[in-house]
Amino acid sequence: MAIGSSAISVLRNRDFRLYALSTLLYSLAAEVLVVAISWRIYAISHDPFDLALLGLVQFLPNCLLVLLTGAAADRYPRKRIIAACLSSEFLVVLGIFLTVLAQSHQVWPVLILVFALGVGRAFFNPASLAMAPALVEREQLPAAIACSTASWQLSMIGGPALGGMLYGISPIAAFATCLGMVLLALFSVLGIRKKEAPKPKEPRSLDAMLGGFRFILREKVVLGAATLDLFAVLLGSTTALLPMFAADILAGGPFALGLLRAGVGIGALIMSLYLGLRPIKRKAGPIMFATVAVFALGTIAFGLSHWIGVSIAALIVMGASDMISVFIREVLIQLWTPDSLRGRVNAVYMMLVSASNELGTFRAGTSAKFFGPVVATVAGGVCTLAVAALWYRWFPQLRNADDLTAA
Repeated sequence: MAIGSSAISVLRNRDFRLYALSTLLYSLAAEVLVVAISWRIYAISHDPFDLALLGLVQFLPNCLLVLLTGAAADRYPRKRIIAACLSSEFLVVLGIFLTVLAQSHQVWPVLILVFALGVGRAFFNPASLAMAPALVEREQLPAAIACSTASWQLSMIGGPALGGMLYGISPIAAFATCLGMVLLALFSVLGIRKKEAPKPKEPRSLDAMLGGFRFILREKVVLGAATLDLFAVLLGSTTALLPMFAADILAGGPFALGLLRAGVGIGALIMSLYLGLRPIKRKAGPIMFATVAVFALGTIAFGLSHWIGVSIAALIVMGASDMISVFIREVLIQLWTPDSLRGRVNAVYMMLVSASNELGTFRAGTSAKFFGPVVATVAGGVCTLAVAALWYRWFPQLRNADDLTAA
């Protein structure tokens, strides 16, 4: 299935087209916002530990609310949840915008607002991921996943560069653009017409809430792939340190930061297009372990680089290798999970993704405070290689996994 023809076919579906537009705008706004907030915080304090706290406050809501967010997506209309979350995101971004206008030189108000942002996103992500399969026919689902993934990667490329450029012009321009994109995303979701199927009645019990955890624990290949990616990104994450590398090591500014963040997205987008044209057919497990090792080597190369060209190239390699595990996990979760469990499974999935990204941010910032950004980054790459070796030994099901697309 070629990604071009399949994407065109899926996008003829009006409701999915509006859904894809909404998620693209939401993702673009999120990428612009993270560049603007991280640069703002570092400009205020010049303390890498504050960047670590930024990652922590984004992660905590996903972790603390995981049982509630997944259960809500399986019990209540997902369109309403998404619309409510986008409305709350608009209000929180408006609050951050007002702190910028007030020229506040305190970090804590921004961190509190980012925590509130994380609460809304904790409910948004499971509902959004679970909603997509209901908008298309089952045979169209792989094409929809490829289209959504490419859209997400496009936002990762355009968003950081756009955020760096807008913030370089004016912080007001960056935050005002975020407000506009979130509002357009809300209108797009409200335009979706398809009625959701009635949700099955389940008891409101802890046992029902734990359904997502049980599914992932039962599927050993899913468990191995998710936790391998969790620890690889947690230990090898460099996102929190990009402002430090851009400003202190590469002697750049906000636009350089945007280029660095875009590098990961460029690699991931190229790989997502390749996987759409030539999806993994055999030896998926060994390929996944190999790409984790490549991701680790790319992390080490980035940490040692003092030239922006090499740094961007290393980030492109990291994004491309990480995309393979993203593709495998997306196919497993969306095709193998019954609709009645999709909210809870996706809530656990997003918690693991958040843990790898936000806790990775906290780990990187804390390490950089004590050992410097170069040592923190190179050590993270070495630890990621060690994780790949351990998981290769501990998860034979994943090591021997063959065709993961035949769901």
